[in-house]
Amino acid sequence: MVGLVLVLIAGVVFSPRLNGQIIFLSPDNLANIIRSVSETGIIAVGMTFVIISGGIDLSVGAVLGLAGITVSAMMVKQDWDALPAILLVLVIGLVFGALQGWISATLGIQAFIVTLAGMQVARGLARLVSSDQFINLNYGDAPGMAPVAFSHFGDRLFGFLPMSAVIFLGVSALGVVLLNTTSYGRHLFAVGGNERAARLSGIDVTRVRVLTFAVCGLLAALSGIVHAGQLNFCSPDDGAGYELTAIAAVVIGGTSLMGGAGTVVGTIAGSLLLGALNNILQLNNVNPDIQLVATGVIVAAAAALQRLVNRGREG
Repeated sequence: MVGLVLVLIAGVVFSPRLNGQIIFLSPDNLANIIRSVSETGIIAVGMTFVIISGGIDLSVGAVLGLAGITVSAMMVKQDWDALPAILLVLVIGLVFGALQGWISATLGIQAFIVTLAGMQVARGLARLVSSDQFINLNYGDAPGMAPVAFSHFGDRLFGFLPMSAVIFLGVSALGVVLLNTTSYGRHLFAVGGNERAARLSGIDVTRVRVLTFAVCGLLAALSGIVHAGQLNFCSPDDGAGYELTAIAAVVIGGTSLMGGAGTVVGTIAGSLLLGALNNILQLNNVNPDIQLVATGVIVAAAAALQRLVNRGREG
């Protein structure tokens, strides 16, 4: 939270001016920041759960691409209505994540390896579904056009707040409730903190892991749907690198990579911090490659700070 405040202050200080107005604080620019972090933010909420459990999910970016291209193909090529297409794609994401969690938990394979393989599977499926072609979404009632209802994912409430941001905030609120007020949340922290102790205390570790990866897959699919709805376009390669941005937001938000500790609120702050930082650099026409360097440095610094804090507590 302190880092987010510092970045916001830096945004005001270094923002270009237009007719005396601070561009960084303009409503349109703030809306663009929120919109830009919404897709990775939704994924990051699911990633928070996975990392708290002591795992990692590298497949979420590819699942986003699979979900986006599948829902688009169903509506444009198969003439599905928006709601059944959305529901089916959400189920696909949930099952894909649950399967990865089950394989990791029952076969004892590290989640890193399982989800790395899952990333390749999801990307390949996306290309098969789309015949390796992108899909444009044009809205209407004629064959080959997407239902008009799907276009509302690109709307702005009150002419300001992107619909994707509303979904992100809703997912975040549900994540906070699930993590902090349910038995599943308590079991998740226990499994991530000490899996052996959790198992001996009667917690069904396999069930917790499967459910956690299922939630992450579901949210990755939701992000893919939002992605297609915002851009009115989808490619089977969309979502590449999103997993790294989501992990960065989670780490910056204070979730321990060792598992057993973390908050959804911290992840929200981490997502907004990255979005605001990138926006500041873009407003000042900083080379995009330098933006990547800056993000990497911040992630490394956040991880190092976690390590120092943990050492201090142990000492």
